Parts: sequence; C-alpha cells; structure tokens
Amino acid sequence: METAEITPQVAGRSRHHRSALTNGNRLFVLEGNADGRSAAYRRFKDVLEQILADMGGAEHLSEGQRQLCRRAATLSIMAEGMEAEAVGGKGFDIDTYGQLTDRLGRCLQRLGLERKARPVTDDIDAVLDRVAKRRAGAHV
Repeated sequence: METAEITPQVAGRSRHHRSALTNGNRLFVLEGNADGRSAAYRRFKDVLEQILADMGGAEHLSEGQRQLCRRAATLSIMAEGMEAEAVGGKGFDIDTYGQLTDRLGRCLQRLGLERKARPVTDDIDAVLDRVAKRRAGAHV
C-alpha cells in the first residue's frame, strides 16, 4: 500500500514517534490477528487500494477521506463474506446484510460516489427492433 501524504503536524515528528500505520509500514495498528498472508487480509488490502485509486490516490485525500475509504473496504469485505456464506448454503441474515449494504452505500456516498444515469437516446421502437433481431439470431 502506498504511503499516504502525512499532515504537516504529524510529518514534523520523527518517524520513531509516529505509528507504523502513519508511516505506511503497516495496514493496521494492531496486526496480532491480521496475518498479511490470509485471504481476508489480502482482499481487504486490494479493496482499500481500489477505493483509494477511485478517489484519485491516497496522497490526494484528507485523513478523514482515507478513514472513510478504510471503513468502506471493511464493510465491503464483510458483505462479501456474507454473500459467500449465502451461496454456500449457510445461514443468511438478510436484515444484517441489508443494514451492511445500506451503510456501505452511505459511506461511498460520503466519499463522492454518485449514481449516474446513462443517456437514453433510442425510442421504444428501436429498442424493440434490436431485441427482435437478437432473438431471431439466437434461434437461427
């Protein structure tokens, strides 16, 4: 993970007086249970890096924005875990999943995620014509 730009107040302190997380040497402050080799750790790191990249890179974000990116990555991997359990036939709490998904959506909105409508220029006849041609081609 790239080292984020450090605020002037923190940057003025010696590297020895800052946390390994601030210096970019660790992903978590307490890594006792977070083994960098585990699939969950690697997935979290990947999702976090992708969200940071979507935002223009960690070096362009405030500390608050970087914190929201971390929360979004956490919520994302939690939702992915629930999805894997559901597909695997294990118990699935739809209410918890819904709350998690809603909170993830709000977190991403705070980061600037926007729903962008696609421009629709075709009229209904053109769409129906394309569908009919696809169906005819599929049966040939």
